[in-house]
Amino acid sequence: MGQCGITSSKTVLVFLNLIFWAAAGILCYVGAYVFITYDDYDHFFEDVYTLIPAIVIIAVGALLFIIGLIGCCATIRESRCGLATFVIILMLVFVTEVVVVVLGYIYRAKVEDEVNHSIQKVYNEYNGTNMDAPSRAIDYVQRQLQCCGITNYLDWKNTSWFKESRNNSVPLSCCKPNVSNCTGSLSRPGDLYPEGCEALVVKKLKEIMMYVIWAALTFAAIQMLGMLCAGVVLCRRSRDPAYELLITGGTYA
Repeated sequence: MGQCGITSSKTVLVFLNLIFWAAAGILCYVGAYVFITYDDYDHFFEDVYTLIPAIVIIAVGALLFIIGLIGCCATIRESRCGLATFVIILMLVFVTEVVVVVLGYIYRAKVEDEVNHSIQKVYNEYNGTNMDAPSRAIDYVQRQLQCCGITNYLDWKNTSWFKESRNNSVPLSCCKPNVSNCTGSLSRPGDLYPEGCEALVVKKLKEIMMYVIWAALTFAAIQMLGMLCAGVVLCRRSRDPAYELLITGGTYA
């Protein structure tokens, strides 16, 4: 029964190391996605420290690839030293992922205040030209999130661009895609997105942070199973003289 348990632990451990390689790619993708999305919304969110969880999770992803390589070699070769190193690194990465989760929740809570603080300023800087970064950011967000203004399209009346243009219209990015010949005129409100962008930007940024949190939590749970299996293999290898190697030619180092 004991031998069956140790063999199962080794088999699961090898399988988990393959999962670690896949996890490395997924974590790097999640981190890169946060960076790319932040670049689209950075005018609405001035706190660059929000990117810390994304930076950490990319580093963890790169480290997980190395961990998977060490774990596979250590498990197949039955190396006590390799397995011990594997467990120690997994513990360090596990602690790092816990930190990522904590930071994720902290910065997720700050999203709404950050957006509320900066969005009015961004809208006031809008000038309608594609060369202007704030203007591109607003047009992108309004098209992407299908929104108009801060709380609704009437907020454009308070902007410098609206007062200077004097044509009683909002940017074309406020127009619904299924409306033809939309000019952004406030006299035809049915052509415009009714919802404001502030709440949708907050929602989008919070969703992005949740991707980081759930990715870290998921792979932290997998790492706990990896540490458990490696611990079982190490303990049985040290205590059981009849310990059976996973492959012939394994080392007792």
